[in-house]
Amino acid sequence: MRASLSVLALGLAGIIALGVAPLSASPPDDTPGHGPPDGVPGPPGDAPGDLELGIEVLLDEELDRLEGQDVGIITNPTGVTRDLDHIVDELVAAEDEGDFEVTALYAPEHGIRGGAEAGDHVDSYIDERTGLEVHSLYGDTQRPTEEMLEDVDTLVFDIQDVGTRFYTYIWTMYYAMDAAGEYGKDFLVLDRPNPLGDETAGPVLDPDLSSFVGLREIPLQHGMTVGELAQLFDGEFIDYDVDVGVVEMNGYDPDNFDEYWDHLEWVLPSPNMPTQDTAFVYPGMGLMESVNYSEGRGTTKPFEFTGAPWLEDVEATELADELDSRDLQGVTFRPQFLTPSFSWYEDEMVGGVQVHVTDPHAFESVRTGIHMLDALFDLHDETVWREQDPDFWGTCDGPDDTCWIDQLSGDREVRWQLDDGVDPDEIVDGWQDDLVEFEDTAEAYRRY
Repeated sequence: MRASLSVLALGLAGIIALGVAPLSASPPDDTPGHGPPDGVPGPPGDAPGDLELGIEVLLDEELDRLEGQDVGIITNPTGVTRDLDHIVDELVAAEDEGDFEVTALYAPEHGIRGGAEAGDHVDSYIDERTGLEVHSLYGDTQRPTEEMLEDVDTLVFDIQDVGTRFYTYIWTMYYAMDAAGEYGKDFLVLDRPNPLGDETAGPVLDPDLSSFVGLREIPLQHGMTVGELAQLFDGEFIDYDVDVGVVEMNGYDPDNFDEYWDHLEWVLPSPNMPTQDTAFVYPGMGLMESVNYSEGRGTTKPFEFTGAPWLEDVEATELADELDSRDLQGVTFRPQFLTPSFSWYEDEMVGGVQVHVTDPHAFESVRTGIHMLDALFDLHDETVWREQDPDFWGTCDGPDDTCWIDQLSGDREVRWQLDDGVDPDEIVDGWQDDLVEFEDTAEAYRRY
């Protein structure tokens, strides 16, 4: 059943791929910043096995960037070298050599050790191993306060992103950069690969839909590394004069995005991002959170599986066949039955489909997600936006309200068009001019 409804209030929590529940945060000032960075892009990529991460380049070649500084670190379990040595341990051990001191740690969603579930409040505490205070950036505030930064000269950011706008770590970085500018702190990003490469897809965010699952006007699949994004945020969006530096990777080529984790260990960026395959599907399949289906949380295939209790063997097979008939590139679909151990439909047998990416370079996650939503509405009258199902959260009463699909997609027109039965490929084609404009802007900030 297609229904025209809307609004999940901006303050109401959501569950993004990380499974995020946006906490209250007011959108930042729209005043443009102060232009692109000086300098030239980094060297072209070599073989994927030759990649040096930003943290490794800092330790081996650029430790003098921190000389004489009190250093705060924003990180989580992904802040590791290729040998899985963590940035906190590495920088504490390098204090004498580099003539700096680590004075504070900062925890994003899921916590600095990564154990908190999606949307869970993260507390501040004292880290027993180092004796350092860990300030929560996913608790009472998402933006560092002046008090949180009083013992810091430079903030260092080292977290693995997954290339999707509604994954909250990039917005933790944004708010930290903004606070660094206000309170006169330097900001240093240690760069890491984008597991989706440099291709962009999906709507560019409508600023009226700004929330912690999308603060600024970038595409759903943004196609940039965190270092490149930091420079873009500084140049295009943040009004304060932020001293932003990026420690670039050596040997990185975004065209090889699907090969780097043949040589790197995949450290879970969040509890429901267990593999790079999850990251491949996430921009599009994360949109399944907007309807009354399981998006696979609580199973071994989060975001690779979509289903509901009313899909039995015949219905699951029909859905897989329908999606396979749509000539979507680099992907195939298979009927699957799983029982989520938590989240939606906990302990119920759920039928649906598993998304199998057969060619990551040809696969278009966002297009696939739009086709999936269209097929669910076409085939099953039970399908509604989550706000329409009394077992789910929120209210959304009219076309100009804000539903969770609006915040995830970044554009209310996606919901309106799906409600009206517009062909999914026509929906996707409607974003292309905005993507070209974004890519023209982003070009000045690309380093690889």
